[in-house]
Amino acid sequence: MISPPRHGDTKGTYPAVQSAGLGFVLLLAALASPPAASITVEQGYFRVENRGGVWWLIDPEGSPALSIGVDTVRYEGDRIHGTGDAPYLEAVRKKYADRDAWEQATLARLRGWGFNTIGAWSDRELWPKGVPYTVILDIADKAGADWLHGRPVDVFDPRFEKAAQEIAGAQCAPRAHDRHCVGYFSDNELRWGPDWRGKETMLDLYLKLPEAAPGRREAINFLRHRYSDDIRRLDEAWQVKASDFAGIETPSESAGHQEDADQFLGTVADRYFQVCARAIRNADPAHLYLGARFAGKVPDTVLRGARAADVISVNIYSFDPRPLVEHVFQVTGKPVLITEFAFRAEDSGLPNTKGAGPKVSDQRARAKAYADYVTWLESLPEAVGYHWFEWSDEPKEGRFDGENSNYGFVNIADDVYEDFARAATAANKAAVGAHRKSSGQ
Repeated sequence: MISPPRHGDTKGTYPAVQSAGLGFVLLLAALASPPAASITVEQGYFRVENRGGVWWLIDPEGSPALSIGVDTVRYEGDRIHGTGDAPYLEAVRKKYADRDAWEQATLARLRGWGFNTIGAWSDRELWPKGVPYTVILDIADKAGADWLHGRPVDVFDPRFEKAAQEIAGAQCAPRAHDRHCVGYFSDNELRWGPDWRGKETMLDLYLKLPEAAPGRREAINFLRHRYSDDIRRLDEAWQVKASDFAGIETPSESAGHQEDADQFLGTVADRYFQVCARAIRNADPAHLYLGARFAGKVPDTVLRGARAADVISVNIYSFDPRPLVEHVFQVTGKPVLITEFAFRAEDSGLPNTKGAGPKVSDQRARAKAYADYVTWLESLPEAVGYHWFEWSDEPKEGRFDGENSNYGFVNIADDVYEDFARAATAANKAAVGAHRKSSGQ
């Protein structure tokens, strides 16, 4: 299923986090197999490695583990669209003496349930608390993309690379020596062509850029090269009547156009991932580049571009993630991290009318769906972890984009869904053992 927007307040520059001793022990697996060649990330920090045919996240002490996380762990929760009211914040202010008390209680819950990673969009105040965490950079978003409406960033504009370098310098460089930082996501659910935001291909979108835009010039030059500068050949392939390459308008849905669009998409993806990888690694060569959090299935041309990352991150809202994870690995050869998944129960009292993820009847069915998902996922040797979306339920009135779903481990009053949490705890604590057996050897 396609995931809706997940953006919180991520526009600012995050402060540096001072490194502390690793006080939080990951779920480890003692493996006798000798390590295979690892991705070039410095020893002493998180990295990924294939050991005995099984991919693992290797912690700073050199032990194999999985990243088992929760997204959007926030004291404030979600604000109601159009009002600014924050019902979860109101509840926890009454329940806890102060923010620090909430943080301690929340981290204790997460540890007790077998989670070991603070996922994307979580409070940055949690980062120095001794728990491994991930950072989302929103490079394209901050460089001019419009996530909600699907406007792409012009990756060929020199200002995009400059922005990527500045963002990485501000957010990655300060934590280059932080052993709790797992790595960086460059973006979340970028538009790679037709999706819930529109039917245009990336080629269509780039041809609609302003005349002087570098991306438009790149698209036109791409077509000139494809058709040997002969507009008649393009007209025939696309079944249009363009007078020149600069005058191409919205094309038909011809096979020729689709083939060209697929090829151009690969060019865009290659450029995007190369720029992001270079910026992140220049600013912080010690930590992992975790990819761009794909919204489910994306074209293979995009996956091939994503091989510039150390890990391929995918948001998979389905009961069984295996078919897509296996395909991603087949195309990229890189380990896969699930960065969003969720199930919504009809007995939660929430509308569940907007938001991604299958609906189930009640919390017990939700618990079973979670356990099955994790068990199936970690039966795959390429799966190095999973992050649940999200910590607390959305308000019934709808958050900033109208989502109003039962995503939380806790409800708006900060009460735990006990059946769900118990099942998740058992699944999380069994995940490493299941993954250890995934090589089939």
